[in-house]
Order: sequence, then structure tokens, then C-alpha cells
Amino acid sequence: MKLLIWDEAPMTHKHAFQALDKSCKDVLKSKSLFRGKVVVFEGDFRQILPVIQKERRQQIVNATLCSSYNWHHLRVLRLTENLRLTVGQQSNDKEETKNFSNWQLDIGEGKVGGSNDGTAKIDIPDDLLIEQCDDPIIKLIQFVYPNILNNSQDPTYFQHRGLLAPTNVVVNEINDCLLEIFLGDPVEYLSSDSVSKSDYIDEKKSNFMLH
Repeated sequence: MKLLIWDEAPMTHKHAFQALDKSCKDVLKSKSLFRGKVVVFEGDFRQILPVIQKERRQQIVNATLCSSYNWHHLRVLRLTENLRLTVGQQSNDKEETKNFSNWQLDIGEGKVGGSNDGTAKIDIPDDLLIEQCDDPIIKLIQFVYPNILNNSQDPTYFQHRGLLAPTNVVVNEINDCLLEIFLGDPVEYLSSDSVSKSDYIDEKKSNFMLH
């Protein structure tokens, strides 16, 4: 192994990183951090931190990677450009995307809405707001997917559009609204995590008969 990438590292308890470090040292007989292997910890500390049940902020922060002895040996690299959103865009669109990204970062760093202790009121720019209407979800769908019925057979139409929802409840509401727009009857496909016992018995009988 030459490279280990640990995704969503800020959500993991620091003991997991320390256990990996000690295991590498024991197995590979080395005193260097992670036995000198390159380890990349990926994640955003603005998002969810380790879940410590019935503990306060101090205990939660103390459980993060930043509080581990490994942290002093790490080099912090920051991603500053969203290539996915800027590739193929015009200069004006890139500037608009950059301003929106900076606004989101300012929210995450607590720079918008004044000083707060976990709760604050944020003024959303007018160009991001949905105008007053009877059904905001339908209004949002019409904005993101204009003329959706005429473009429903075009795969590139959906590749450049998407809706993000904070909870599964909102996801279901959006899905229900979209299903009502499309023509025809909806079809639900279910997945299976295990083989049915009856199918397994029938297969065993079939194999026995073949032999």
C-alpha cells in the first residue's frame, strides 16, 4: 500500500486515526507516523463532526482529528476552485459562480448574519429567493426544469440540472410533484438485499435433478 484516502475524516473519532497509526507501527515495525505511508484525510470541518452522545461542544471538539496527536504532523491543503461548475462557462458566469461559492463559505464560517452561538438570521439575496406563489415546490421545479415534458427524452437536459433537498421528506415531495407532471403511470422497482429462501430451495432442487 502506497496511498490511503480517508473520506469524511472530520466525522470520524480521533481514536480511529490513532488506532490505524499504532497498528501500522506494530505490524510494519516502524516508529514513523503511519509507517511513512501517504495518508490523505478528506473532508470539511464545517459539516458534521463526530457524534458523541450526551456530550457538549468541548467533548465533541476534543474527539475530532484536530485534537489528535496526528494533527501536528499533517499538511493542510485547501481546494479553492470548483472545476465542476466552472468548466465551459463564460467569464460572467464564472464570476457569478465564484460570488455564490464565497457567500456559501461565509455562511459556513459564521461571517454572515453577525455573531452567533449556533443560531443566526441570514439575509438571502433576492436572486436566490422564490417569489410568493401558491406552491413553492412547483415554482422551483419550473425554474430548474423549464419545458421538462419537451425535453424529457434528452439526457443532456438532466445532466446540467439538479435539485438538492435537506431531508428525505422534501425529496419525496419533489418526486411526487414530478411524477404528476410526467405522462403515463409510475413504475416502482424494488431492490433485494438477500436471496429468498424459497428461491434458494428451488435452485437446490434443480441442481439435484441435473446431477
